[in-house]
Amino acid sequence: MSRKYLMGNSAMAYGAIAAGVNVASGYPGTPSSEIIETLAKANPGTMHIEWSVNEKAAMEVGAGAAYSGARTLVTMKQVGLNVAADPLMSLAYVGVKGGMVVVSADDPGPISSQTEQDTRRFGEFARIPVFDPSSPEEAFHMIQDAYEYSEKYGTPVLFRPTTRVNHAYGQIDAPDQVQPVEYEGFIKDSGKWVIFPRLSNRNHALIEKRNIEIGRDFSEYRYNTVEGRGTLAVFTNGISYGYVKDALGDREGVKICKIATPYPFPEDFVLKALEGVEQVLCVEELSPFIEEHLLQIAGKYRLTTLIRGKYTGDGILSGEYNVNLAAEYIGKFMGTSLESKGIDLEDSPESPVRPPVLCAGCPHRGSFYAVKEAMKGRKAYFCGDIGCYTLGNAMPLDMVDTCLCMGAGITMAQGFHWTDEDAVCFAFVGDSTFFASGMTGVANAVYNNADMILCVLDNSTTAMTGHQPHPGTGVTMMGEFVEKMSIPAILNAMGVKKVVTVDPLNFKESVEAVKDCASEKGVKAIIFKSPCIALSKPVKRMTVGKDCIQCRKCIREIGCPAIVMKEGKVAVDEALCTGCGLCSQICPVNAFETM
Repeated sequence: MSRKYLMGNSAMAYGAIAAGVNVASGYPGTPSSEIIETLAKANPGTMHIEWSVNEKAAMEVGAGAAYSGARTLVTMKQVGLNVAADPLMSLAYVGVKGGMVVVSADDPGPISSQTEQDTRRFGEFARIPVFDPSSPEEAFHMIQDAYEYSEKYGTPVLFRPTTRVNHAYGQIDAPDQVQPVEYEGFIKDSGKWVIFPRLSNRNHALIEKRNIEIGRDFSEYRYNTVEGRGTLAVFTNGISYGYVKDALGDREGVKICKIATPYPFPEDFVLKALEGVEQVLCVEELSPFIEEHLLQIAGKYRLTTLIRGKYTGDGILSGEYNVNLAAEYIGKFMGTSLESKGIDLEDSPESPVRPPVLCAGCPHRGSFYAVKEAMKGRKAYFCGDIGCYTLGNAMPLDMVDTCLCMGAGITMAQGFHWTDEDAVCFAFVGDSTFFASGMTGVANAVYNNADMILCVLDNSTTAMTGHQPHPGTGVTMMGEFVEKMSIPAILNAMGVKKVVTVDPLNFKESVEAVKDCASEKGVKAIIFKSPCIALSKPVKRMTVGKDCIQCRKCIREIGCPAIVMKEGKVAVDEALCTGCGLCSQICPVNAFETM
């Protein structure tokens, strides 16, 4: 053992290592990405670790390993759980042999997600246990417990950290090296592992009985805790527990009840915690999950305890809590001000407003601008996707009309085509997303003879989530060099009518490619291929020469953060400029020069 100062994600990775994990699979997504990356760095060579092509694939890899008795870890963010829902729902019925922990990191805010969905709801929906850590230290130990419960009850379990736990830091006594658990291997038994309606009907009944038993077991779980005493109680969970503790300080007269296992709800623990309590305040982010279960218990046992929370207006219905918000609601609940305990409720300084934009020199800027220029005077729809290229919606580019979920832009463009055949329909997708969820939409377009242009913005990485590898990069998370999968070859094999590859930083060539594809019917694809500027270091800079006429077209048209106004004149911020040269190609007087 050695003491390490670890991010929450790294703490979970080391917790899985301490539990003897054999196989880890996942798909990158903030706030969960560092779990797999930490495992890969700490791998003594005895674990298999992979970035799968999407969350569904990761779940199914984990399921196969767990059927063999291996301990498996599957990681994703909360919206990724939607992609993995199909295998998970069936897996809940079939069960597992080796411990299987599915980390689904929630994102209250949301800070970097499409939704604020609550994985506790998903656990209840799937009828599988949920663990809810409140700190990196707790997450390290709790994930080890999760494997024990998974194997004890033969079920996958959900592990639900939130962003502030994923990215917080703590002191962890982590193992220096632990050997993965030994496992028996897969034993063929079609009566257990092959899901049929009869098996599902039987297992569903067993699951419901089992969950009552797990709820009783959870009532004795060490991280479900009660602190303090009094007729008032605050029920909380996860990072909100830390906010409540900070808000109350050493104030007496109120219980703090932490729910670390929200499903199956630890009813016996809660009944004991409610003894002598007249009023309860629920402090929890996202859905009123604890509040609803307390209301059910109060009704079931005819308790007179008053339950307060989101339903009574005593809590926020969306977004994150913080210490000040917790203090505000707890103070109202207690009929006092918590400021007397030294808590500063004054508004903290406003964070600087920094709208997300494409990096200076990002090749995606050239891709979007080429399409925009080529489509001037024509009716066109621009369907976006999840990734850096979502930022193409920002002014002045304004080139993302829709963004729903990963891969959806390709199929949505087809929907626009079938409702407006006079328009040119574009779908923008990144290279990583193409492999994750884009190919299905392409197959659908070719099969149904749609008329659309697919734009693959290929920067040879998964840039938005931290530059993870994918099938097109030629390297795995195990450090193996493999043959790169060719996106043009895949598209040709799928029957795409026309596939062209251009450099998006060659403006003229890119515009011509777009016009050429727009002149033909059917499914066409343009691969805009240029490396991510964060990985490809610049070798030159641009500067504004004496011929500049101050028309500001460069500022109005492409919105590069490296082009600024200095003392009333257009200038280049040398600290940001990467020398991509896009500005020099659109300047009407060729005023930009290479330094």
